[in-house]
Amino acid sequence: MSDLTSKFEEAAKKAMNLPERPDNDTLLKLYALYKQGSSGDVSGPKPGFFDFVGTAKYEAWAKLKGTKAEEAMQKYVDLVKKLGG
Repeated sequence: MSDLTSKFEEAAKKAMNLPERPDNDTLLKLYALYKQGSSGDVSGPKPGFFDFVGTAKYEAWAKLKGTKAEEAMQKYVDLVKKLGG
């Protein structure tokens, strides 16, 4: 396991216990960076129109399409640190 992967996994644990709950935009950014770093480009069908949360998550992740996993992992680690994790 690479050093970045271990930092990424540690940041994921810390993200669950941040001192303050981030705003929704920041939460979507965390979600998208995590998914891009752990799963790669967005996959699967877009959620239905009335699934507002699912659609927002899908679209946030889709915006990162083509971003390398390592880059997404590093941005995720940096964002969690910035949020106090």
